[in-house]
Amino acid sequence: MAKLPFHDEHAPLYSLGQVAEMLQVQQAYLRRLDQHDVVSPSRTTGGQRRYSQRDIMTVQHVTRMTDQGMTLAAIRRILELESELAELRTELDAARTRLAELE
Repeated sequence: MAKLPFHDEHAPLYSLGQVAEMLQVQQAYLRRLDQHDVVSPSRTTGGQRRYSQRDIMTVQHVTRMTDQGMTLAAIRRILELESELAELRTELDAARTRLAELE
């Protein structure tokens, strides 16, 4: 059976309006996150934003940080560092696996 797009957390399935309603935020807030490169959803050929489940989780994370008084510039940097940390953890796990195989 084929994997359906709604099982893929990176599939761009949700419109700006749907996400705003889901998260109870203003559409302008979502546009602002995109303009400041904090959350960059996919675009349709017509230029409309389409959000994935992963994007929606990131918007929720960003909203919590803005509620704590953080600026969008600070949040963007935090997201970059979190991504870098995740990559480094993956590399560390792979190195540990290779080391264990050599023993």
